[in-house]
Amino acid sequence: MTNITKKSFGKLSDGREVSLFTLKNSSGAYVEITDFGGAIRSIVVPDKSGKLGDVALGYDSVEGYERQNKYIGALIGRHGNRIENAEFKLGRRKYVLEKNDGRNSLHGGRRGFDKRLWTALPDGESLVLKYFSPDGEEGFPGNLSVTVRYRFDDSNALSIEYFAECDSETVCNLTNHCYFNLNGEASGSIEGHLLKINATHFTVGNSECLPTGYVAKVEGTPLDFTDFHVIGERIAQKHEQLVFAGGYDHNFCPDGEGFRLMAVLRGEKSGRTMEVYSDLPGIQFYSGNSLDGTAPNGKGGRKISRRDGLCLETQFYPNSLAHKNFAQPILKKGEIYRHATVYRFGVEK
Repeated sequence: MTNITKKSFGKLSDGREVSLFTLKNSSGAYVEITDFGGAIRSIVVPDKSGKLGDVALGYDSVEGYERQNKYIGALIGRHGNRIENAEFKLGRRKYVLEKNDGRNSLHGGRRGFDKRLWTALPDGESLVLKYFSPDGEEGFPGNLSVTVRYRFDDSNALSIEYFAECDSETVCNLTNHCYFNLNGEASGSIEGHLLKINATHFTVGNSECLPTGYVAKVEGTPLDFTDFHVIGERIAQKHEQLVFAGGYDHNFCPDGEGFRLMAVLRGEKSGRTMEVYSDLPGIQFYSGNSLDGTAPNGKGGRKISRRDGLCLETQFYPNSLAHKNFAQPILKKGEIYRHATVYRFGVEK
């Protein structure tokens, strides 16, 4: 049984009130979510000794989320990850976006869904967030209505369901950018974590971390996580893909289809585990390479430093609009975008 409560989380610079919702299950574990950017602020779950601890990076108030540029915890849209040269074509028309990542568009633009105030309302044991993205917002076509449903159940599984529909053909690739540290959000680097990704292939990236369209085997590379590996074990190798990204920032192609187990993460000190399930085509493993200790500071005023957290973002492949051999994140008029991701927390047995 999940109980949902609400409290103030401060005000935006324009004076609008922001709320923080707590979803607490029957064991006392809980998740905190704010309606600004739909961001997951905290995920408080037990370690191997039963002690509750927070495994998500975040900020003490909405000011941090408004000021940040690392997307910590936030819902991402209309298009998660990168679009090459910040432009794409639908039919005969070309759409031009703002370049906010070198020459490319990243995570929906300068003011993507992570910088919007959503309408949030408890619905039974779920928290439902809604946002209306008007035609032309950040350069994307069509009036897009988005609904995201968060659940946190008694098995300590956090589920995120994404729904969207548009009055014309558009691009839609929704994800969440939570940074995880299973030893605790103030415990330092995630390089000691163990990770397994159920993917025999990944999308090869260039020096801008843009997939080139080529899908390669992970076998024989430091991107092979088909068995558990310590994240820091190979992260500094002079492999071209790691050099380009400054560590891991790669899209993997999980084996199988439909809703499936994509990855398993283990905290080497806490004994906590996290399983990632989704029905989306890809999962981006990002090792927090650009976290650099700059303001705003995180919870308790602590600096958020390089590799203090990692992301496992379920998604359509990055730059897929440029590569027709990839599944296309195109939503047509009359269709409903519907995808789900589950992060299930546990402990090693």
